[in-house]
Amino acid sequence: MIEAKATARYVRTSAQKAGLVLDLIRGRDVNNALATLRYARKGVARDIEKVLRSAIANASQKEGFGGDVENLYVNACYANQGPSQKRIRPAPMGRAFRVVKRTAHLTVQVAEHPVHIAAPASPQPAGRSAAGGGGPERGGKGAPKRPRGAKPKPRAAAKKKTASKRSAGTAKKKTARKGGRAKTAKS
Repeated sequence: MIEAKATARYVRTSAQKAGLVLDLIRGRDVNNALATLRYARKGVARDIEKVLRSAIANASQKEGFGGDVENLYVNACYANQGPSQKRIRPAPMGRAFRVVKRTAHLTVQVAEHPVHIAAPASPQPAGRSAAGGGGPERGGKGAPKRPRGAKPKPRAAAKKKTASKRSAGTAKKKTARKGGRAKTAKS
């Protein structure tokens, strides 16, 4: 698998702003990433496009490259913070405000898509699931889970207990109140 990278140093933008654009192209095919950068509305997208084209050229020069740029994708891309330039801006009443002009080091790494060789399928014994764990009837990996925060379903035995408790106790009658809550009264 061929990997190549390119770095642009001291680019006049902050690493945070460059990271927003780099997140758009991470993991994409090279042609798709170039199209994304072409129509991105951020100014740093032009600099990232240059770095990506340089990484593609570096990959094509490596020994063992298949010659097809279509197989390349953006393997990794990141922006590290470079040195900041400190400048002074005049302020009212003889004061001065500090202006920090940040720089970034942009790195884009491209790689070829790995070639998947299909292995012959081995037959599985009957009654076993591919995921393992015994299947849903045993509560294994295949069992459906309830959504987070949902209450468990009540069991049938618990329902019978609560019904028998109500009938065994003293008879209570519910009367309506103005506030909307029911008031229990013994009869």
